[in-house]
Amino acid sequence: MSLESDVRELWQRYDDGGLDAESATVDELDTLDAFLDALEAGEVRAAEKTGADVTSWEANEWVKRGILLNFGLRETLTREYGDVRYHDVLPLRDTDDLGDRGTRNTPDGTVIRRGAHLGSDCIMMSPSFVNIGAYVDDGTLVDSCDTVGSCAQIGANVKLGANTLIGGVLEPVEDAPVVVEDGAALGAGCRVTSGFVVGENSIVGENTLLTPRIPVYDLVDEEIYYGHLPANRRAFTRFVESSLGDHDLFAGGAYKPAVVALDIEDDTLDATRREEALRE
Repeated sequence: MSLESDVRELWQRYDDGGLDAESATVDELDTLDAFLDALEAGEVRAAEKTGADVTSWEANEWVKRGILLNFGLRETLTREYGDVRYHDVLPLRDTDDLGDRGTRNTPDGTVIRRGAHLGSDCIMMSPSFVNIGAYVDDGTLVDSCDTVGSCAQIGANVKLGANTLIGGVLEPVEDAPVVVEDGAALGAGCRVTSGFVVGENSIVGENTLLTPRIPVYDLVDEEIYYGHLPANRRAFTRFVESSLGDHDLFAGGAYKPAVVALDIEDDTLDATRREEALRE
C-alpha cells in the first residue's frame, strides 16, 4: 500500500470511532512517523498548485488528515528541549539535515515543529516558528518574530519581513492554506490569514493585512479581488469609505481597510533585492 492509502485507511478507522490514541499500535504510529518524514522531505504537501493562475491552489485533504491523525492518535508527553520541559504530542523537528543543505537557524528560539519542511539555503532568524505541515521552499528568509502557520505554503526566494504572521489553515481539511508564491516579499508586520494567496514576485508593504474579507483593489486589471493578490504587484493598505454612515457616537461616516495593488516599479524592486552574500 502507498503512504496515501495507509493514511486514508487510518483516518477512516479513526473517524468511525474504531481507533484512538489508546488503541493505536506501534505499526500505526510508524505509519504516522513515515508520513511526518515525507512532509519534512517535501515529498508530500498540504496543498498544490493545479494550474497557472494564482487561484488554482487546492488542498490535499489526505495530507491534512494525516496531520490531524498525529494529534488524535498520540498521547501528550513531557518532553525536553535544552533546559526546557514542555508537553506535546510530538517532539520538535530534528535539524541535523539543515546544515548540509545550507539552511541556517540561529539561536536562541528558532522552533521548527515535526512535520515542517525547510528547503535548501533558507534562513530562520530567532525568534521564529514554523508549524507542522508548513512548506518553506529554497532560499526563503523567515525573519525575527515570524510565524509560519500549519500547512502554509511558502515559495522559493521569499522574504518574510520581521514580525510577519503567516496563518495556518488545518481545518476544515478541504480549505487551501495560506500561500505565498515564489519571489514574493512581505514587509515587516504583515499578516496573511484564512487561505489568502500572494502571487509570485509581488511586494507587500509593511503592516498590510491580507485576508479574504478585505478587498484588493487591483489598479492594473481594474478589478476588485478577494482572497488573492495577483502576481507582480506592489500592494499596501489604504482605507476606503464604509457603508456605515453617521452614528450617534461619531460624525462623518466610517472607513474600512482595503488593499491597493499597483505595478511594481524599478525602485521598489531595488529595495527588496536579495543579497546573495547571505546565502553563500
